[in-house]
Amino acid sequence: MKRAILLLIFFISIDTANARFSDNHAIYLSSELNFGNYVGVDFNLNYVYQELYALKIGYSGNVSPASSTPEDYSPGLIGFLILGLGGPFDYLSNYQITVGKIFKINVKGTTRANISVGLGYTTINEPTNYQATGDGIIGSNYRWEHHKYNTVSLIINPKIEFATSTIFGPTITGMIQINKDRVFYGLGIGLMLGVLRKELVKPWHIRK
Repeated sequence: MKRAILLLIFFISIDTANARFSDNHAIYLSSELNFGNYVGVDFNLNYVYQELYALKIGYSGNVSPASSTPEDYSPGLIGFLILGLGGPFDYLSNYQITVGKIFKINVKGTTRANISVGLGYTTINEPTNYQATGDGIIGSNYRWEHHKYNTVSLIINPKIEFATSTIFGPTITGMIQINKDRVFYGLGIGLMLGVLRKELVKPWHIRK
């Protein structure tokens, strides 16, 4: 009997602590699939304070058919069989940190806009120095080298978050990354998982 009482007190304490934490803080993971002039995915750790201010730390990786591809390039039979995944591609990866403001779209705050801006450390990897190798029947008719370099990007990331559950919800996002070498823009769909917002109804053990 004592063990049962102790276990009940333990779980009530956890639930109460979580409810108190979520009154002022939200911390959750998010991930989106991005579609635009590049295609890719991003992963983020998010923190929201008092449902007003947001901080995000994340990584994104995107790929696009290389703009430098020769007009007579052919992937060959092998490239065709693997859906052209051998390239050539431009790769754009980004470590980013942003700060933002939360705007409630509905009264309860279960649908909200998270408008954030920040900076990213960007790595660009693009094919260069193309050399003809054959007729492109079996394999590619070109080989190439990769030129990899880094830059700093301005990140603009407006997002609509549907926190209909306190721990899980979908997102619709826009993304713009601007640097001196290129611009990435796109739309994304994704998911959130974690402590998304405060409870709308108090737990049974602290209700009046």
